Formats: sequence, structure tokens, C-alpha cells
Amino acid sequence: MRLIFTTEDYVHAGRPRPGFPVILGDDMTPAEPFHAYLHHLLLGRGKALDIKTWEAYGRRLWDFASFLHANALVWNQPFGSCGQSVVRVYRDWQASDLGLEPGTINDRLKIVTDFYRWAQSRGLIERLPFTCSDVTIRGIEHDLSHVTGGRRTTSRPDVLVDEWEKEPVFLTASQIKAARSAVRSASQRLLFDLMARVGLRSVEARTFPLAYVFDPATRSDLRPATLIDVRLDPRHMEIKFDKPRVVHVPYSLMEDMHAYAQFERNRNLRPDSESETLLLTVHGNTYSKDSALKVMQDLGRQVGFPIRPLMLRHSYAIHTLLLLRAHPDIKLEPLMYVRDRLGHSSVQTTMVYLQQIERLLGGEALTMMAEFDRLYDVSAALHTAAS
Repeated sequence: MRLIFTTEDYVHAGRPRPGFPVILGDDMTPAEPFHAYLHHLLLGRGKALDIKTWEAYGRRLWDFASFLHANALVWNQPFGSCGQSVVRVYRDWQASDLGLEPGTINDRLKIVTDFYRWAQSRGLIERLPFTCSDVTIRGIEHDLSHVTGGRRTTSRPDVLVDEWEKEPVFLTASQIKAARSAVRSASQRLLFDLMARVGLRSVEARTFPLAYVFDPATRSDLRPATLIDVRLDPRHMEIKFDKPRVVHVPYSLMEDMHAYAQFERNRNLRPDSESETLLLTVHGNTYSKDSALKVMQDLGRQVGFPIRPLMLRHSYAIHTLLLLRAHPDIKLEPLMYVRDRLGHSSVQTTMVYLQQIERLLGGEALTMMAEFDRLYDVSAALHTAAS
């Protein structure tokens, strides 16, 4: 069983559809009903999903299909109870044998469970291989600026695992300091900082435009130890959901990016390169998802604790929330501020970080917050941002 992606030659509804994921069986023909479901999910609904997400959806479903194939199972295998279904077996394999994080497991299971719901709606199966429970979400967001006391009920597949049960996946201030000190490459340190100090996603840090960088000393309206408003625009870089937003770049980080752009970037730039991204590898290429991940994994092995790009973004969210909650004199609403900086579509997503914070003991949280503040002097910058 293989996963391939179409070229410009693949036409659907009169339009070329390059990058569409196709799961192939051993006979090299599209494996059904997985292929039909991907058509429904990515192309057949009222609004096609962003092409940037096609690969992720394809790989998640392909992982499930490959697991079934490797274990001589079929997707509609009979089962006596939901606990014996292939979906439950697949989930337990990921958790027990692979040791994957709950969030990673759920990302895969969500598309698998949606696939089965689609199959049932098409009459391909009589009953779902999992049960669902009603979950009440409280604090419904109103007009994108306030959280009300409202609530709504949604159906959640019971096969999903509880997230955030393990130790919170973020770095302490001392770990951030140790990791930054161990980085020898300027471009890799900036990649680290754009995620850990600004809260960018990996793809946003990797595609951060050179055109956004300037010498802050030339701006009379800017002062050292403050935060600089930078508007991220999907026309210039890759942003999830193509949603523009304003992030706060520390003055010192803008200085570092400008120095790198002036004195080091051109050393790695190939004569034939037309790259408009700020950061380049030693070979003059834009960082890919895999190369950025490898940089952080190698750094983790060097310092003795795991580092992943998403952990750096989590670290920014956790430490910033801690600081804002500990300094009520900073006139910024913690959840809304972090939500807007991270680019979450709903404050419900941001609230997950509060759950992480609540797992920390009071003294531990205060110590961690103080260390982070000493490292970056964030509270002073946030005071300025709020004024």
C-alpha cells in the first residue's frame, strides 16, 4: 500500500488538482473506500479544504489504512463490541507500541472516526465501530472578543484519548536558556526564537519574509526592550488558514534578525536563488518541515532533553500566560492576548494552556515565570504593549 500525490495532470471538476493524496492498494489502483472519502473531504464538500492541509489529511488516513493492511485487517471488520473494533486496536497500537503523544493520536483518530461516520451515512456500514458521548463546552466565545457564560454540547468519539495527561510539553525557562546557548548557527537560533519568543508555528517561522525585517534603531517611534507590531500576511508567507494576524516581535530579536540579514544570510545565498524568506540553511535553502524538525531534534540530543518545534510555541503560550496572570497591572486580558498572538480561531483552543498551568504547583509556576522574565524581560515589554 502506497501514498502518492497527484500532479497538474489530475483534473477534477474542470480544474487541475495537484497535490491531492491518493492511497494505492497492492494493485496500484486507488484503495476504496478511502479514496472516495478523501474526494468527499477535500474536494466534494461545499468549500474545499485548504490545499496546505491535503497532505496532512492524506497521511493520517493512509497511516490507518497501512496499519490495517500490515495486520491483515479490513476497515469494516466485524466486531462484537466497540472495544474489539479495528479502530480501538489501531488506537492502542499507537499509544502502547509507538508511545505517541495523545494529541498526535487524536489528530489521526479524528479523521478515522469522521471517515466511519461518512461511511455510515453512505450505507457502507450499519453501525460505527466506536461510541460517542455528549461533551459540554463552557465559556462560548462572543463577538471574538469576550467569553460569555454560555455553553454548547458536541458529540465526542469515546475512542479519543484524553490529552495533556502527560507532563506539559513545553520547555522551562532554564531549558530555553540552555538550548539557546547551545545553538551555534545564527539562522537556527532565529528559527528557535521566532517560535519560542513570538509564538509562531514552524511553517510561519520557516517562511518568515525577509521583507519584514528592518533596523529598529532607524525608527524614532521604537525603543529598546519593547515589542514591535508585525503584521503577518498570507500573501507573503505561509499561515495556517491563510488568516492574517499581528504578532509582537521583541526589539532585540528584530535587531538580531536585521544583523543576520545584513551580514550572514548572503553568505549562504546561492547566486541563482530567488528565496524571499529570511532564514536559510547552510546550503542556502529555505527550511523545510523535516529540516526544521531535525534541527530541533539534534539540539535536544545535544542538551539532553527533547525539543520539537511545537514545544517552543507551547512554551511561548505557557510563559506569556503565566506572566500576564501574575501581573494584573498589565492591562491585557491574558487569554485574548495569547489567542490573538498565536492565531487561534477560538479562545477554547487557547484555554488548553490554562489546563497545563493549573497542573503546576503555585511555587513552581512563580519560579518558572520569574526565570522566563529574567531571560527575556517580557513583563516590561508587555507593560509597553498595553499602554
